[in-house]
Amino acid sequence: MTISHVLARKYRPQTFNDLIGQEALVQTVSNAIKQNRLPNAYMLTGIRGIGKTTSARIIAKGLNCIGVDGKGGMTPNPCGLCKHCREIAADSHIDVIEIDAASNTGVDNVREIIEGAKYNPVSARYKIYIIDEVHMLSKAAFNALLKTLEEPPERIKFIFATTEIRKVPVTILSRCQRFDLKRVDENVLCAHLKHIAELENAVVEPEALQLIARAGEGSVRDSLSLLDQAFTQFDMSVKADDVRQMMGLSDKSALLNLYEALMQGEIEKALQLTQSQCRIGADSVALVQDMLDLTHWLTRVKITPSVADDVSMPENARQRGANMAKELSMGTLSMVWQILLKGLDEVRRADNPWQTLEMLLIRITYLADLPTPSQLVDEIKKKEIVPVHEKNSVQNNIIRSVEQPLSSVTASASKELNTSQEAVKSTPPPVSALLSLSQTEDTPVRDETTVLNSSASKFHTFQEMVDFAKKAGERLLAFNLENYIRVESLDDFVITCFILPEAPERLGSDLIRFLKEKAKENWHIQIKDNVTEKTLKEQKQTQQSQLMEELSREPVIVQTLALFPRAQINHIRQNIDLNETTE
Repeated sequence: MTISHVLARKYRPQTFNDLIGQEALVQTVSNAIKQNRLPNAYMLTGIRGIGKTTSARIIAKGLNCIGVDGKGGMTPNPCGLCKHCREIAADSHIDVIEIDAASNTGVDNVREIIEGAKYNPVSARYKIYIIDEVHMLSKAAFNALLKTLEEPPERIKFIFATTEIRKVPVTILSRCQRFDLKRVDENVLCAHLKHIAELENAVVEPEALQLIARAGEGSVRDSLSLLDQAFTQFDMSVKADDVRQMMGLSDKSALLNLYEALMQGEIEKALQLTQSQCRIGADSVALVQDMLDLTHWLTRVKITPSVADDVSMPENARQRGANMAKELSMGTLSMVWQILLKGLDEVRRADNPWQTLEMLLIRITYLADLPTPSQLVDEIKKKEIVPVHEKNSVQNNIIRSVEQPLSSVTASASKELNTSQEAVKSTPPPVSALLSLSQTEDTPVRDETTVLNSSASKFHTFQEMVDFAKKAGERLLAFNLENYIRVESLDDFVITCFILPEAPERLGSDLIRFLKEKAKENWHIQIKDNVTEKTLKEQKQTQQSQLMEELSREPVIVQTLALFPRAQINHIRQNIDLNETTE
């Protein structure tokens, strides 16, 4: 009876000419063999199924090949017919030892390798140790290997393979010539699968090959395993729909229908299409991934329309996708991408993935109905709303933001907010402005050796004292001063104030001591019960309320709140104008 091998073994590359997608490795190793500049060890790293162990065997063949006539030397193109090539391919060569580090992790296993490395090869030119999944070796095993790896006997070579290069100690990596094997390009992989299908006398639709190559994610072995499964399941005649059914993928036209329903806000239709995909056996995670791929493709089409000419997609899908990309805004595509990306993890972890997927689609549908910021501005501009205050027009700032860079709009909005702040009487100046004023030529900073109270105080407002405490690193003191002291006046080194009952017990004495030690000024506190002034915190809250009340009357804010019925202004954050505070 004839023994049947899986495609991954049957069509395993035997020479560098058969190896696909690893041109850098082939070129470097070939030149090294031709010039006889061989490293002590090779380190091959990359994802599963891209040819690490296969490359190691080809290197071993090239180093030991003797040609058909038995008189050849090292070659980058092993003959495959001599004794050494045939035995290496059959994994039966006495001088080419393959070791699985996953099951031989201990230091004792490495000691056996070190002992064996002391002896010359029995029949080949080089004794070669191929250690697969080398990252699985223990720390002690790696340490035992270091010296032999750095100065191996003349006829010994090591070839390591790993999928977890970060777990390999740097001391090992520094002694190896490293090659990072890359994922095989989808088009290259598709052509390879087509060639193998022809060799197997199978009929496979081009779109089916594209689906298998894409599912393989750059791994040749994974792609061949899927192709082998398709041959077995569909009797050497494979169609695109068969592959979708086999892998639980959604049909391209059905995917576009679902996506269009979502973008048009037709949630009932979207849920019906989703249930149809569930009934035919589609995978929920794969469906979300397909929608992510479609969103990415539509975004690329919107940026570069020529992407829609990709022949790997069906003509109908390309045309529909191009039309959809024209209608959707970049903001909408970005929003959908973010929601799907977060939802992908939710679907993966959910106990009921299809319920989670439906909730994800509902979220997308309702968000698709919301207007974008540019649409809001356009709608407000169409109504020709005239601002109440020319100099304090937030609407003008927002409208100009469509045409101006972000930095200029931020600076403009900051100036407008500062203008509105100055309009509120009895409001202390911002911290940044006070810090700037304290460093001008008109108010030079005193030297700490100045005699106490020999001249006027450096503090004109209580806010300046709090800012000084913050600058000196007394954050707790500054917090208590802002929250628990109502100051009526600062006059002749006397602070007339009222200290709230909930204040810390020694807050007044702590303030006096701080001013004496850090500011070199001798202040006194006069307690007064009927102080009408507010604490600094209360003043800031009043200022916020006044600004919120003022902004809530602005036409642009009124229109915006009308478009979002449940929205409200909770907080106003003031931007600092860097041009005014860097002097």
